[in-house]
Amino acid sequence: MPRALWLLIIGMVVNVTGSSFLWPLNTIYIHDHLGKSLSVAGVVLMLNSAASVIGNLYGGSLFDKIGGYKSIILGICITLSALVGLTFWHGWPAYIIFQIIIGFGAGIIFPSMYAMAGSVWKEGGRKAFNAIYVAQNLGVAVGASLGGIVAAFSFQLIFLANTIMYVIFLLIALFGYKGISVNSGKQKTINIESPLVKNTRNLQALLMLCTGYMLCWVAYVQWQTTIASYTQEIHISLTQYSLLWSINGALIVVGQPLLNGVLKHLTTSLKLQIIIGIGIFIVSFIVAGNASAFSGFLVGMIILTVGEMFIWPAVPTIAFDLAPKGREGFYQGIVNSTATGGRMLGPLLGGMLVDRYSMSVLFIVLIGLFLIAIITTLIFDRSIKTKMVSGTLHGQN
Repeated sequence: MPRALWLLIIGMVVNVTGSSFLWPLNTIYIHDHLGKSLSVAGVVLMLNSAASVIGNLYGGSLFDKIGGYKSIILGICITLSALVGLTFWHGWPAYIIFQIIIGFGAGIIFPSMYAMAGSVWKEGGRKAFNAIYVAQNLGVAVGASLGGIVAAFSFQLIFLANTIMYVIFLLIALFGYKGISVNSGKQKTINIESPLVKNTRNLQALLMLCTGYMLCWVAYVQWQTTIASYTQEIHISLTQYSLLWSINGALIVVGQPLLNGVLKHLTTSLKLQIIIGIGIFIVSFIVAGNASAFSGFLVGMIILTVGEMFIWPAVPTIAFDLAPKGREGFYQGIVNSTATGGRMLGPLLGGMLVDRYSMSVLFIVLIGLFLIAIITTLIFDRSIKTKMVSGTLHGQN
């Protein structure tokens, strides 16, 4: 991998480690320390996600206009200013205001990181996005683990630790990203149709793909919300539940490079890779839906992790391949915003279904969403008449 990609990987680990100090503990802090209801905590998280969606779209467009370096610096500065404020003023209602600003600032960063990753490694294909995906999950695993340790001493130290990590990220970006030359490395395609028509078709294809991607996230986030609550009802300890996510992160870091090697030898197309992943997701939720002990949820989580390793890196790879030259950031913004939208809508849908009906009904509905996602994945590129010479969409690297 080129040096520039390694710098992006290190930056992503530091970035996500910092944010992961706080996000798993947000609900606990709002409910237990600020004395607000779980519903209020849900609203705060929803506003944070909504701001992140806006930040994703704005950040992606900004990448195309002013480049990745300036976009990332802007996103870091916005987030860091809110984190500094949160370190000193973490009462109510300052907490909700800073969470909205943090969501917007962090949202600007992610599409630029993904777009730069695809741009700095011409021959990397899906491997560049796989590397960023693994780095992101390594940050989640490290940050969430350290966050629990720090919070045991003092919750206020969480805000300080998050701020320090973002200061480190700012230094990495300032001195490491300025010299990165962004070149998409896209080869010219045979222009059977006008660029405007082709770009419209590609955007429609991406939106169709991202519809299924969002539905997958709506279901996936249930493991952090409704399924998490359900495990408490059947007397699975918080320690055991936390272990599930530690295993998730460890499997991704260890397993993704192995999976990449398998997929390379099988020359699997990205479309087929996503469909296989959704099928694995369905198996995971069938196992979880019938689980009544920790061992059942452990098996379900392992299967879920394998499924996400197939899907999550593949979608931004396809988005980068579909993007016209000079629009890579905007397309990555769409991918990130639909993922965030799924994380925002998932808890609301899951909570309503469980409150009105039951966990069994929820699992049935989620499997239905996965089937819709399979359909949208199968047909998303049907309207594209010209094949891209680079071949990423139809299987390479």
